[in-house]
Amino acid sequence: MRDRAQRFAVLAFAVVGLGCVAEAGSIHAKAWLGQQLIADAWRRVQRGEAAPRPWPWADTTPVARLEVPAHGVELFVLAGGSGRTLAWGPGHLAGTAPVGSPGNAVVGGHRDTHFAFLRDLSRGDEIVTEDASGRRTVYRVKESFITHDRDMTVLAETDGAQLTLVTCWPFDSPIPGGAQRYVVVARAE
Repeated sequence: MRDRAQRFAVLAFAVVGLGCVAEAGSIHAKAWLGQQLIADAWRRVQRGEAAPRPWPWADTTPVARLEVPAHGVELFVLAGGSGRTLAWGPGHLAGTAPVGSPGNAVVGGHRDTHFAFLRDLSRGDEIVTEDASGRRTVYRVKESFITHDRDMTVLAETDGAQLTLVTCWPFDSPIPGGAQRYVVVARAE
């Protein structure tokens, strides 16, 4: 009877462990797949299609492409900052300036997938964005800092074109969300 209970316990722990690994893997798989689907929708934007959805049930569309050449990053940015949107890719926050335009364009992303690279950015690093018309804007990282999620100054209007990238802090936390945000501010050259 005792051997049977031990085997059952081992099997139960193995099933739970596999479930955890599968869930973690699915998050990264969804992030990767999302970028592939969004890239296809972005190509349709470039050909002049108005607001193409990346997948049939999508409630968002691509609004920009973001590159960080020194770190090999290429991401497609979706409209909106809801959790549904951020699961698939970085999201441009409504009410902030369009990416590449004068003002403060704020883009949020998950720290463990699309915006994991933010930890590696340094002052002076180049970030290039492209809008739907193909217009490219080159930004340089000016600063990065940690703040509270209720700090609305990161959304404040600015003179000139500014790109503000926001993700949860700390990186590699086993707890989702949290009250702190890691912010990278870049200004157009």
